[in-house]
Amino acid sequence: MSMEIVAGDVAAFDAELLQLNEVSPLALKANPSFVESLFEQWLSLPETNRLVTQLLNEAKAGTPLNVHGSSSSPHSSANNALPSMFPAGSAPPLSPRSSTGSPRVMKQRVGPSHLGSLLKVVSEPVKELIPQFYFLNGRPPPSEIKEQCLLRIDQFFYGHADGLQMNDFKSVAKDICKLPSFFSTSLFRKIDINSTGFVTRDLFVDYWVNGNMLTMDVATQIYSILKQPDLKYLTQDDFKPVLRELLATHPGLEFLQSTPEFQERYAETVIYRIFYYINRSGNDHLTLRELKRGNLIDAMQHADEEEDINKVLRYFSYEHFYVIYCKFWELDTDHDFLIDKENLIRYGNHALTYRIVDRIFSQVARKFTSKVEGKMGYQDFVYFILSEEDKSSEPSLEFWFKCIDLDGNGILTRNELQFFYEEQLHRMECMAQEPVLFEDILCQIIDMIYPENESYITLRDLKGCKLSGSVFNILFNLNKFMAFETRDPFLIRQERENPTLTEWDRFAHREYIRLSMEEDVEDASNGSAEVWDESLEAPF
Repeated sequence: MSMEIVAGDVAAFDAELLQLNEVSPLALKANPSFVESLFEQWLSLPETNRLVTQLLNEAKAGTPLNVHGSSSSPHSSANNALPSMFPAGSAPPLSPRSSTGSPRVMKQRVGPSHLGSLLKVVSEPVKELIPQFYFLNGRPPPSEIKEQCLLRIDQFFYGHADGLQMNDFKSVAKDICKLPSFFSTSLFRKIDINSTGFVTRDLFVDYWVNGNMLTMDVATQIYSILKQPDLKYLTQDDFKPVLRELLATHPGLEFLQSTPEFQERYAETVIYRIFYYINRSGNDHLTLRELKRGNLIDAMQHADEEEDINKVLRYFSYEHFYVIYCKFWELDTDHDFLIDKENLIRYGNHALTYRIVDRIFSQVARKFTSKVEGKMGYQDFVYFILSEEDKSSEPSLEFWFKCIDLDGNGILTRNELQFFYEEQLHRMECMAQEPVLFEDILCQIIDMIYPENESYITLRDLKGCKLSGSVFNILFNLNKFMAFETRDPFLIRQERENPTLTEWDRFAHREYIRLSMEEDVEDASNGSAEVWDESLEAPF
């Protein structure tokens, strides 16, 4: 029987069909000319001739073929294996191969059909079932958690066929949703879209359970509740309902209920502080990512659990608001709620230089929200005082870096540092203090920051150093520069005893004590005058 070798068949030939246990199939596939010569020699063997003839006869008769392990043919036997090209024991042993193959793709041998090549085996990858990992409306809750939640919902809504009113929703927000209690109003209005004044069980289940709010993290839940439907971020107005409910329900803020104007100022200050620290892009658009990266959620939970609001140092402390507002009121001499350069230069007992004040009002670091030329509004002042009194925070470092970077090229050079220090040096001479030359100051700054390149300082260098705030004080705040040079041991010991307190926390605490003492003295003087007046008028 004569057989011809077709080049296409050789190219598509599966090397493992040769059953050459002594040679790796990978080696055969890499050498097609060698495979072709082996194939020719294999076909010339008498055993191969008889086997191929038998296979052809079986194919013509319609009998299922028995190739490489198939036992469906009646003529199959152990001696039907394809003959080897090497004598027994003449080939070196091969490295052991894994019987399982790739963990991702497994090959499965199937018998060739009557339409396929006689010597070709089709290899098909086994499809792995990848579980769904993205859900448009959030991951559905597990059945066990869903049943537990539904049971608690039934308990809360039992006996309220018409639904719960807003006043009854506080426990729902806290006990079922695990949210701060002052989110109850916002949650109620989010569900009661038709403003009926009632939220039924079915409405709540549809929003909280079927809407997959149950499986979201707290930050995503709060973001979804506060966010306006047509926006992909939170605005300052979105936080106002939450602050109004906090002011109305928190025991630590109950004393403000008789002064609505200060309630409004407190709420504004809290919101400004939130956006100062959390909204790192500075565009007043608070994204979900920014909300998750910040510490606002923990502060909200703390405010909900702590009766003394002043112990909630992050964002909500009334004492911190009192200090900020009083500082602003002291500078705003005409009380038009706007501050100009001459007002700001008096801050901290004239601590700042004129050059840094000019840079602040040039708005290179941050655009003012006052919309009045040459004037800074209350929100702008909040951003300023937080940056000035806590130069260890990243928002502060970014603010002052932009002010010092005169050409805006992203680095602070020797000339820029010298430009701001010249005024400090002049002020020291005017105050009859021993001046410190700029060359010495520059060496001190380099030793403090230890920048990657000593010829300039980058924002990254400043963020990687704990003394970065002192560098800015050296350049434009004379009072803090002198305090840094003296280094009061008592203050250093205080900082070590309370490492969790920020520079802002310590400043606000000191200023609140000072302001409260001044107010007590003023009240006492007013009281003594009233007593004196009454004593004089009594005889008459």
